[in-house]
Amino acid sequence: MSENRFIITTTPSIPGYRIVKYVGLVTGLSPRTRGMGGQFVGGLQSIVGGEVTAFTTEIEKARSEAISRAISEAATMGANAILGLDIETSNLYQMITLISATGTAVVVEQEK
Repeated sequence: MSENRFIITTTPSIPGYRIVKYVGLVTGLSPRTRGMGGQFVGGLQSIVGGEVTAFTTEIEKARSEAISRAISEAATMGANAILGLDIETSNLYQMITLISATGTAVVVEQEK
């Protein structure tokens, strides 16, 4: 494994690597509000059905941001991988969507 490569997986192990240290639980959060324009366009799109593209880009950005924050937390703790990454979405206060990325930070090394 190269020194700058950070491994992330939804599985509890990484084929070809062994866990040498469990570092701890990490979470990255990304709360997003839906602006009035997005709500208006989203409302119009929901009338005709199909994907609400007004929200797709923002949700993808929030997901990426949540994962990046989990990686940053894990790296700060000395980890080089996150196992069992779980992405969840929830709504807060009707106007806020929260994306969370939670996993187990570990130190892994390539098996010989």
